[in-house]
Amino acid sequence: MGARGRDIGGAHVRGRRRTAWGGRTAAVILALGLCGTGLLPAAAATAAPDPGTYAFAPGARPIDGTASPADAPRLDPGRVYRGSLPAHGRLTYRLDLADATATAYVPVTAVPPAHATVTSTDGIRVSVRDAHGTACSYATARFGAGLSPRPVTALAEREAGRALCQGAGRYSVLVERLDTGGTGTSAPWELEIAPALEPRLTSPAATGAPPSWDSASPEPLTGEARERGGGAGFATARPLGQGVWRTTLVPGRTQFYKVPLDWGRRLQASAELGGAPGHGYVGGALDLSLYDPVRGLADDASLGYTGVRRPVALAPLPPVEYANRFAAPAAVSALRFAGDYYLVLHLSDQLTATFGQGPYDVTLRVRVDGRAHSGPGYAGRPEPDGILTPSASDGPAMAVEGDGGAGAADHGGAGAGGPAGMRALAAGGIGLGTALLLVLGGWTLAARRAQTRVSAQKPTA
Repeated sequence: MGARGRDIGGAHVRGRRRTAWGGRTAAVILALGLCGTGLLPAAAATAAPDPGTYAFAPGARPIDGTASPADAPRLDPGRVYRGSLPAHGRLTYRLDLADATATAYVPVTAVPPAHATVTSTDGIRVSVRDAHGTACSYATARFGAGLSPRPVTALAEREAGRALCQGAGRYSVLVERLDTGGTGTSAPWELEIAPALEPRLTSPAATGAPPSWDSASPEPLTGEARERGGGAGFATARPLGQGVWRTTLVPGRTQFYKVPLDWGRRLQASAELGGAPGHGYVGGALDLSLYDPVRGLADDASLGYTGVRRPVALAPLPPVEYANRFAAPAAVSALRFAGDYYLVLHLSDQLTATFGQGPYDVTLRVRVDGRAHSGPGYAGRPEPDGILTPSASDGPAMAVEGDGGAGAADHGGAGAGGPAGMRALAAGGIGLGTALLLVLGGWTLAARRAQTRVSAQKPTA
């Protein structure tokens, strides 16, 4: 009897569990349906992404560098690779160049874990070397005064026509991690490597200094800011044209934009960090960087912050011209070809301790001027195809189309952020919510009928 009683009790318990499970399931489905109809906030159904998340290029090939050039894996221009760099690591890759007249670029982006402890001098160094180990070029990228882990990119190259490293053949790419070994830096940093190839010109180019240009700082743009969130990586950078734009950032977040520039066009940009309650000072609180189409750093500016609304601006830059490559300053030399230029915003995670978790308003002012003209002709196709061609018109209308606001940055791209996407999402959500409510109604009716049948079968006293 006791055993049967326990069995019966177990059956009752299991029955109650089934009923409770069914109720919880119905509640979850109803909540999802209401999220789709807009009666509940979608944030209740989805967790916010990690502030430090970087959007690697879709389809990036896994690759493991080696300690020695002898067995180093090959990098093919036009492809994107993904790997990792251990603490105090040195990794080598192989670069086979069949064309002695083409210039090869190897940008490497290092992505440390979110919330890792870094110093201002931590970063990476990248160099391209010939078969004898002679460095053709090298570049470093460091985290800087913000003391905040963020994606940093260094570009090395094998430039045709220079004194060193000429001719076709095998070259090596050395990636070195520069770190002090402090707390939190022992974890590997992820890498994104995107080698590119620029073909020679159809006719020899003049090697003189670039043409003169107006280096005075322009008046900042005015007007009402429009919402425009950025992407979470180079591959998901959102298009941007001339105008005043607004986004929101939380400490540790990095946003990427791309501004198409044709030959003769010039970009000027500034970013303004909104005010916040609190007292103190954070060096390098907001970082604004500009990268060229092959991810070479053109300029970088950072803002010291006391809680008062303040702007930071890039240095005045020249128009895009082929001859800029023969100039000594990196800010001029990087403006060497037409294509998509990348504006990158990063908000230091050091803000949290002094001014709170945010989010913080950031206003981005972008001016594009200069007279566009035809550029020099290339004797072949660049790799990847289209990298040295602006992706779209650089007029203001380009940036307005598909504007999804700052929320699009949370998912690393435009996605469904535009008006059409939002309409489709709303329609889909309403349809899903309606269908779920009909299903729940059917379940309720069936349950009531079943209860009525059970009651009718009970014997009367």
